[in-house]
Amino acid sequence: MPRTARDVVFVDGVRTPFGKAGPKGLYAQTRADDMVVRAIRELMRRNPSLPPERVDEVAIAATTQTGDQGLTIGRSAAVLAGLPKSVPGFAVDRMCAGAMTAVTTTGAGISFGSYDVAIAGGVEHMGRHPMGEGVDPNPRFLADKLVDPSALVMGSTAENLHDRFPGITKERADAYSVRSQRKVAEAYAAGRIQPDLVPTAVRSAERGWGLATEDEPPRPGTTMESLASLKTPFRVHGNVTAGNAAGLNDGATACLLAAEDAALELGLTPRMRLVDFAFAGVEPEVMGVGPVPATEKLLARNSLTMDDIGLIEINEAFAVQVLAFLEHFKIADDDARVNPWGGAIALGHPLASSGVRLMNQLSRLFEERTDVRFGLTTMCVGMGMGGTVLWENVNWEGAK
Repeated sequence: MPRTARDVVFVDGVRTPFGKAGPKGLYAQTRADDMVVRAIRELMRRNPSLPPERVDEVAIAATTQTGDQGLTIGRSAAVLAGLPKSVPGFAVDRMCAGAMTAVTTTGAGISFGSYDVAIAGGVEHMGRHPMGEGVDPNPRFLADKLVDPSALVMGSTAENLHDRFPGITKERADAYSVRSQRKVAEAYAAGRIQPDLVPTAVRSAERGWGLATEDEPPRPGTTMESLASLKTPFRVHGNVTAGNAAGLNDGATACLLAAEDAALELGLTPRMRLVDFAFAGVEPEVMGVGPVPATEKLLARNSLTMDDIGLIEINEAFAVQVLAFLEHFKIADDDARVNPWGGAIALGHPLASSGVRLMNQLSRLFEERTDVRFGLTTMCVGMGMGGTVLWENVNWEGAK
């Protein structure tokens, strides 16, 4: 039977505050699946007109799918969150782009007509499950010279990008990072980030129970001078430091997607419309350049140029990776379209969860910027990939 594609909308998105990974971090004694459950429950609470049984799918991503991030976490988190047992779920792994892929996969299902409503998100508890835990890379990767040895160390891939783009100096990377920290501090002061943060219970054996209400990683007092003295752990006299890269973090995200006609039926208010998405592969040893071909593919398919894009939310895994993207598209380092409220260098990057954080911020920016029609969420992905999603502002003033 022929099918007609339906428009897909991003209705709502939430996340836990992001914490620092490790024994002293916010979520050191909090389970990963409980963080996802908290996000799902908040989505349902914020959208009371949505009957729980109308959720057709729950897709949750995790890079390290073991322990409290295993057990087909999309299904297990749905059950734990109190959704009807009739609601199915699945797990996703595309490393850093896990939540992004959960969105594009369920969004495609909605467009095809298989779903009306879906929940998509991601979680990473890097304190409990360090990146690469339990991984057994096939020896052929190196024996057959399929990838450079540095491809398996993300910080080394960032150093490789500095080699490939010699004009991106450590000073430029540090300056970008200082701006990210400043923009996050300004956004917090203006109350822009807090509306989508879910207060999350945390426990410490020393301090007892508490409540996480804001992100732990930001360092608002960061200066060029403070970054200049940091060690370069991935290369002697290198360029990549803890100050110009995202940290190791814990956190969860979730969003609500729907067919536009189903959203109208259910009384749900869309924030933005999914237009298209693209993923692309690059050499794994320079994985940070992945957003470039993914974005080129997407723009070409939609007959757009970067001049048509009014807002860009790019994941800041490393400052050099963002700057390589900007340099390719001839965008200034401080272009106002790029991460207006800061990014992962300040907020943190709990791997598989970050894609929905980008979408949350873009959707809120669209509410303020009715003059902007199109925006991008884009990110680099481990093992040499990039992903980009094109969104349309449902409040764009040009449509009226």
